Amino acid sequence: MTFKPTKTPILLLVAGILIGAIGVLGATALQHPAEPKKLILAVQPTLTASAVLQQAKPLEEFLESKLGVDVEIYVPTSYAAVVEAIRRGHADAALMSAWPAYLAWKLGGAEVALAEVREVNIGEALVNSTSYFSYWVVPKDSPINSVEELRGKTVALPSPLSTSGYVAPLAKLVEKGLIKVEEGREADPSQFFKVVFSGGYAQSWEALKTGSVDAIVIAGDIPQNLYREVLANTKVIETQGPIPSHAVVLSKDLKEPLRTNLIRAFIELGRERPDLMKNFVSALFTGFQNTSAEEHLKELERYISMTHLKYSEKLG
Repeated sequence: MTFKPTKTPILLLVAGILIGAIGVLGATALQHPAEPKKLILAVQPTLTASAVLQQAKPLEEFLESKLGVDVEIYVPTSYAAVVEAIRRGHADAALMSAWPAYLAWKLGGAEVALAEVREVNIGEALVNSTSYFSYWVVPKDSPINSVEELRGKTVALPSPLSTSGYVAPLAKLVEKGLIKVEEGREADPSQFFKVVFSGGYAQSWEALKTGSVDAIVIAGDIPQNLYREVLANTKVIETQGPIPSHAVVLSKDLKEPLRTNLIRAFIELGRERPDLMKNFVSALFTGFQNTSAEEHLKELERYISMTHLKYSEKLG
């Protein structure tokens, strides 16, 4: 009997090879997912969004040159919205001040990767540091010589959202037993003195010069000329700190290698183009330093624990 050759085994073999190849490619794709084409960086608003975005272009271009991906700088409408952008995955990373960074860590599982190194005043010294202090001051000829003597007086504080001008000073009052914190309630400085929220450190200084208030709080990260003017014309009656500087916060969803590359790019930014940060985010900027939330925000966490303060902007 004569058997005719068949093509079936060859076809099955080819099909098997193709299926195997597709399987290998699929497994490779799963093991090495395509790198993202865009990175979204949220910036805590300090100016109007349009002004910030206009100044953001050089920073975007620098990061793009280092990362090899499109970088978009996003300016939420409020401090709380920056936290929400990180928490909900609308931003991959953010530049934010200490209190919002703390919330992003606690509420959104974000990583505090870098601390801003700033040129700040600590007492009479001008230093580069990731932390600084704030000071209660009164006029040189004031009879007040301690924070305990401020009971019933009028004190100007810059803002209830200020870490150096409100959170840390309030913690000092609690620490000294000058105000009591009731269970489930925030510490209230008006238990001890009359509070005026001035809107800023310069405004507080004007109020003290005109005699509208008895004391103010200033911080070591205000402009050098303002700090020196205040210090030359007042006496310090109390100090609190250290107070953490701004931070670079990373979303928990930001993957490698972009995560590590972004940290490296920010460190290189401090070395190569500090002017981009000085012009855009912080005039006192000198660089970035590796850190963690536990390290950088340790003292702030203590202040918040003592005062029971909650960020006043609504977090959805």
